[in-house]
Amino acid sequence: MAISSACFFFFLCSLFLSHGVLELEASHHVDQNLQVSSTTPSKYQPYRTSYHFQPPKNWINDPNGPMVYRGIYHLMYQYNPKGAVWGHIVWAHSTSTDLVNWTPHDPAIYPSQPSDINGCWSGSTTIMPWGTPVILYTGINPQNQQVQNLAMPKNLSDPYLIEWVKLPNNPLMAPSSLNQINASSFRDPTTAWLGPDGTWRVLIGSKTDRRGLAILYRSKDFITWIKSQQPLHSAKDTGMWECPDFFPVLINSKLGVDTSTLGPDVKHVLKVSLDDTKYEYYTIGTYNPDKDIYVPDHGSVESDLGLRYDYGKFYASKTFFDSLKNRRILWGWLNESSIPADDIKKGWAGVQAIPRTIWLDKSGKQLVQWPIAEIEKLRGQQVHLPQQVLKGGLSLEVSGVTAAQADVVISFKVSDLGKAEVLDPSWTNPQALCSKKSASVKGSLGPFGLLVLASKGLQEYTAVFYRIFKGQNKYVVLMCSDQSRSSLNNNNDKTSYGAFLDVDPVHEELSLRSLIDHSIVESFGGGGKAVIAARVYPTLAIDGKANLHVFNNGTENVKITSMSAWSMKKAQIS
Repeated sequence: MAISSACFFFFLCSLFLSHGVLELEASHHVDQNLQVSSTTPSKYQPYRTSYHFQPPKNWINDPNGPMVYRGIYHLMYQYNPKGAVWGHIVWAHSTSTDLVNWTPHDPAIYPSQPSDINGCWSGSTTIMPWGTPVILYTGINPQNQQVQNLAMPKNLSDPYLIEWVKLPNNPLMAPSSLNQINASSFRDPTTAWLGPDGTWRVLIGSKTDRRGLAILYRSKDFITWIKSQQPLHSAKDTGMWECPDFFPVLINSKLGVDTSTLGPDVKHVLKVSLDDTKYEYYTIGTYNPDKDIYVPDHGSVESDLGLRYDYGKFYASKTFFDSLKNRRILWGWLNESSIPADDIKKGWAGVQAIPRTIWLDKSGKQLVQWPIAEIEKLRGQQVHLPQQVLKGGLSLEVSGVTAAQADVVISFKVSDLGKAEVLDPSWTNPQALCSKKSASVKGSLGPFGLLVLASKGLQEYTAVFYRIFKGQNKYVVLMCSDQSRSSLNNNNDKTSYGAFLDVDPVHEELSLRSLIDHSIVESFGGGGKAVIAARVYPTLAIDGKANLHVFNNGTENVKITSMSAWSMKKAQIS
């Protein structure tokens, strides 16, 4: 390290104390106007979730600075205290002991300095080697420039970290004519990592023309940051890189590691959120700490054909290392599919996805995600179906489960793969293919899967299903989440989503897990090799009128090898 932990902490505290800002910047001094919402939530709330994270009212978006400190999990997120549309953003703050049940606190960060007076945007937490959490976040200054700021806890003995203070000489990083940074495209610092040379590094998302950039800064003391001449990585024709995330993953292990970990058994992941498309893409590659260059592995694509955490409604994600259980946890924002007028009427917009454990697949070519194990403690009454053959053209209703609030796990086996439809070489876009071949389009091997949030007469349903095609040298599995019939309200976005699943149906069963939570259908295919989150708003299939079916709309039979469904209890989130 460049300086000792005691010296660093003394240095920071000296800066704060010398400027007399400890009391002035504490979060309990939030402007009371921020506490008043102009939106009164509707009493009729069929779309509020029961076990996904969301505050009682108003707009939320990006998860910010998630961490664990003294045994307490912290989630901060972009929040509008004044209404159900974006604006007046602060960093809302909630804590938990289990990542399932959450207690709210006062906002951790809100506009109060010239460096953030026009907005406190996204950022990350870095846990110092001696355990102190430090936040780097984007602020908007009076010139509407995007600049990077620092905040830290006022009271390190408080495990809930209720009060945060800002560095008086913020910002620490700012655009200028010398560094040639686009002042309107310079945001969302990552968690910093400490190199073997004792120097800290952090990435800031940016762009030059249409080239997306992960700008690299270095610092010896976490206060004075110097821009590198070259970005850690960039890619042409990708536009603005928002919410970058850069972290190590172990080869041949599901365990997570600290962000500063290096070694021969480590690969690195670079994730970016593309402002142009509102989709996220990641690559797996090699990081050279001496040259500070990241090189994606051969075949790791940086385009619309690249890998995504989630092929549905999922954006602005952030990971953190959970040192309590040695795992890396992924948070992501699920935005609405309803129109703003309906969001205002219901009094809220946006939820967070279920936290996911994330690790490198044994192939080394992609990541695997799975809902945190803690969510299973909300499982209540279980329904189990025995092994059986589901004939082509038939569906099976699953009774005895609260279908609007459920966890469903099912596996299928297809024996006669020779009858698979031939995959047209032009079918390279899985989302377009799922739209073309919806759940109502009969095939040979598929569509088969689940009809969730289904009305009694199937006027409404969301279909999550598989199709199997015969490719040139192998069978290709398509996973779809079809919202085309999810609601009779045609104001909603009812886009269908899709992903090609890297599984071999010759030797593997096709597993599917769907977390259903009133207006969310979060589906994990192939044990988490592909994930699709959907936001749906049925008008008939709500609460007790929602139903669950297993269906097969192909001509060929498929075998249900196992199936369990649980009614889910309500999490304590208030």
